[in-house]
Amino acid sequence: MHSRRTPPLRSLTRPALLTIAAAGLLALLAGCGPSAPPAGGGGPPGAGGAMAPMPAGVLTVEPTTVALTTELSGRLEAWRTAQVRARVPGIVQQRLFTEGALVKAGQPLFTLDADGFRATVASAEAGQARAEATLAQAATQLERNRPLAEARAISPQEWLATQTVHKQALAEVAGAKAALAAARVNLGHTSIKSPIGGRIGRALVTEGALVGQGETAAMAVVQQTNPLYLNITQSAADVLRLRRAVDSGQLRRTDGAAAELRVVLDDGTEYPQRGKLLFADQTVDAATGQVTLRAELPNPDGLLLPGLYVKVRLVQANAERSVRVPQQAVTRSPAGDSVLVLGNGNVPQTRTVKVGAAVGGDWVVLSGLAQGEQVVVDGFQKLRPGAPVTPVPWARPGASAAAAGNPAPAAAAGSASGPASGPAPGAARASATSGPSPAASGVGPAAAASR
Repeated sequence: MHSRRTPPLRSLTRPALLTIAAAGLLALLAGCGPSAPPAGGGGPPGAGGAMAPMPAGVLTVEPTTVALTTELSGRLEAWRTAQVRARVPGIVQQRLFTEGALVKAGQPLFTLDADGFRATVASAEAGQARAEATLAQAATQLERNRPLAEARAISPQEWLATQTVHKQALAEVAGAKAALAAARVNLGHTSIKSPIGGRIGRALVTEGALVGQGETAAMAVVQQTNPLYLNITQSAADVLRLRRAVDSGQLRRTDGAAAELRVVLDDGTEYPQRGKLLFADQTVDAATGQVTLRAELPNPDGLLLPGLYVKVRLVQANAERSVRVPQQAVTRSPAGDSVLVLGNGNVPQTRTVKVGAAVGGDWVVLSGLAQGEQVVVDGFQKLRPGAPVTPVPWARPGASAAAAGNPAPAAAAGSASGPASGPAPGAARASATSGPSPAASGVGPAAAASR
């Protein structure tokens, strides 16, 4: 008789499975517990949930004297301009110059028909001769009657009449001489000459044209273009603000004779010759609200022409013991301007500053920064409130591009030195320009996972 046997697996199911499950849970909990720190006492960056300081590009404050350059607009004007006109009426017979050429002062430009003026001169000469003959007769009569008047042989009235006739003859001679001189001057005006030396434009009249007959049209225009006047316009509000800054001692005015003035042409190139500021107008244009400044600009090669529109870079004042800070580092708001300055423990702190004019891509900070302080310029997107940063010297974009042109030495040095806890020099410069990245800052996977 066979008894019924229970299978071994079923008989061990409940006690065995409970024991195995408990042992596995204990082993799992033991494996997830914290590991002992290395013998050196220091863990890798980011261990224990703490993040390593992020790199930030900084600029060390070095106060210096900054020239405040203002970019304005202006137009060129000829040094001298003379319109050639006919001073006597006449028909143009000949043009004696080449259009667009250089002419000298007193050089003949046009000739007019002079026949009528020559006849006038001849008539004046005849009138002078007639007056001189009359004067000779009156002088003779005066000398004849003088002894008679002394001997009382003639009446006083007759002696007075003799003297009057002589004086009238003298006056007629003087009038005839003046008429002859005027006739000769008019004859000379038939040769129209250049009043100044310079470059002459096109002829505005042709041969056969009647000129000087009641009209005021010019026959040609002569301009002196070396040097040139440069008329510059500036807002009256900017002028007032500059004067207040100078009066308060924040800025030091540049001497007008020594003020640096550069001209930028339409194509963006800078004119090689420097200009000299002459004066500033004391009247504000009521229509535009602007003040006119006048400067002198050499033009030895004749490259610049009157009427040309140019841009002007003018140094009007100097800011002493000021700092040039990139515009990206300054936060501007209605409450004021501020920057981030590294404090104790390299923790960024907000600092209120006073900002002046813009020079290139920088703001000129007039006050609020001390020498040696470090201003955060780049890496703002990685900053955390109250967290320290790793300062990295910031380089301007031009210097960064030059350094990035030869990355091989930096890469070789990094590979030779092995893993490092901080960013390599090349990586630090790059992060100062484009912002730090987790890989370049040395943040490990644990810190990335906790973030």
